[in-house]
Amino acid sequence: MGMRKVVTVEARQLFRLDNEVLAFRFTATMSDRAGEAPRERLSDHGRLKLWLGAVGLAVPDVSPSELQDALGLREAIYRAGLAVATAQRPDPGDAAILNRTATTGRPRPALDGNGLAVWHLGKRTPVPDALAVLAADAIHVLGGSERDRIKACEGPCCAGLFLDTSRGANRRWCSMNTCGNRVKKARLANK
Repeated sequence: MGMRKVVTVEARQLFRLDNEVLAFRFTATMSDRAGEAPRERLSDHGRLKLWLGAVGLAVPDVSPSELQDALGLREAIYRAGLAVATAQRPDPGDAAILNRTATTGRPRPALDGNGLAVWHLGKRTPVPDALAVLAADAIHVLGGSERDRIKACEGPCCAGLFLDTSRGANRRWCSMNTCGNRVKKARLANK
C-alpha cells in the first residue's frame, strides 16, 4: 500500500512541516526547545498518527508503547543532531537507538504511478516500519557527506535542527518564514 501525504488543516496548525530533512521535521514536533517551556506536539497517539500521515507514513493506529518508542527515537535524533551541529560525536546510546530502530522495521521504498517515491509499510508493523524510515533518514543525514552543514537554529527559543544548503553556508534559522521573520520583526521593533 503506497503512502501518500495527508496534510490536513489540523496537521498544518499543529506541526512544523517545512524542514527539508524528514528526521529534523520529526524533531520539530517538540518546539521551543531553547525556551523556558518546550512544547510537546505529540502529546498523544492520535497526534503521532496525524503527523505520520502528514509526512507520507500513514498508519492505521498507534499504541501507547509505540508513542513512547517514537518519542525516544525523536529525542535520540535531536541529541545526535545537536552533537553533530556542534562538531561533537553523538552519544553511543543515541547511535544505538538510531541503528536498532532503522533495522527493526521493514519498510520498502517504491515509485508510485506518478514516479514519486513512497514507502510501503507492513500491515503487521506499520509504526515500527515508519520509525525505521525516520531512523534511516537521520542516519543518512547525520553520517552523510553534508553532516558539516547541520546546524541548530539561532532563533529565540527554537534550537531546531536544519541542513544549511545555502551557498555560503551562513544560514542561521531553521526557516526564514518563522524564526528568521521573528528575529527581523524584533529588530525593527527595537529601533
